[in-house]
Amino acid sequence: MSDKEQDKTANKDEQWREELDPEQYHVLREKGTERAFTGKYWDLKDDGTYHCAACGEPLFSSETKYDSGSGWPSFYAPADKDSVGELADHSHGMVRTEVVCQNCGSHLGHVFPDGPQDKTGLRYCINSASLDFKKEDSQE
Repeated sequence: MSDKEQDKTANKDEQWREELDPEQYHVLREKGTERAFTGKYWDLKDDGTYHCAACGEPLFSSETKYDSGSGWPSFYAPADKDSVGELADHSHGMVRTEVVCQNCGSHLGHVFPDGPQDKTGLRYCINSASLDFKKEDSQE
């Protein structure tokens, strides 16, 4: 990486630190995980869309959210198949699939093959800190 590219990366990191609160920065940019049953969306049942807390990209719909019992917001599918990316994650002595925002590359959580079998069979286990919920407008 050239010095110019490193400067751009450092500047972007400084910008993320200014835009995100410390927990969001830790989860989204440092691939952290919030403790189970502590995030603001794990038990939310409102209708709406969950967006990336870093860039605002729509990621998940409340229509695909379900109670997995894990303590994190769980979805059986993204709002759009192109809105999230998947990366191999070999950290902590495990083999998992990391889920990232396709728009900005921020860490969202992981996807596991133990979701509702009558749907996709997948469980997108997502940190509340990585999400920004926009409630569906009830006016028609």
